[in-house]
Amino acid sequence: MPLIYSSVSRGVVPLSEYAAFSGNFSIVAKEFLEKAGKNDGKFTYTVDGHTFNFLKKTEFYYLVVADEAYGRAIPSAFLDKMATEFSAKYGEKALTAKEGSLSGSFGKQLKSMMEHATQFPEEYSKVSSVQKKVDEVKTIMTENIEKVLARGEKLDLLSGKTDNLMFEADRFVRTGRTLRNQMWWQNCKMKLVVAGAVLLLAVVIFLLVCFSGGNCLKK
Repeated sequence: MPLIYSSVSRGVVPLSEYAAFSGNFSIVAKEFLEKAGKNDGKFTYTVDGHTFNFLKKTEFYYLVVADEAYGRAIPSAFLDKMATEFSAKYGEKALTAKEGSLSGSFGKQLKSMMEHATQFPEEYSKVSSVQKKVDEVKTIMTENIEKVLARGEKLDLLSGKTDNLMFEADRFVRTGRTLRNQMWWQNCKMKLVVAGAVLLLAVVIFLLVCFSGGNCLKK
């Protein structure tokens, strides 16, 4: 979880805190608070790969600890939101609150805010927002490329089927032409056979007439 620890203190007195992981974050934070200036504003310390990000407003110090790789933009925006939420919820009541007395109520809110900031960082940082849009565009482009590739495979398959159909059609035409030639020759042969049979029959009739007492050979 990029945001690890958060707390609200009045001076060096912690009023509410939440830690996503166990550690000595509160002890280190108290050491920094003891030497912090009195001017309002933000300041950051880096310790063992973590950033301790502070915001001082009037009597209160707001702190969020984050992974150093997480940058400064989101923790800074988180501090502003935390200060706004705390002031709206407690107002002047926090001026007299005892140490740790608000952890039960605002601690749960800190947990929810940290989880929300981790899940939706684009709401806390313009850079993260732009990065999310870039990621969305990349996802859409990847999906479109996959669709184009899938369509290309289908086109290749269709092209192969078309080639097969053309080959089958060509073979059908050649087979039909060959069959038509064969039928033509068979028809010619049939005609020749019929003509030969007719001619033979005519000769037989002629001979029968001549040799049965006819005078076809006499002058």
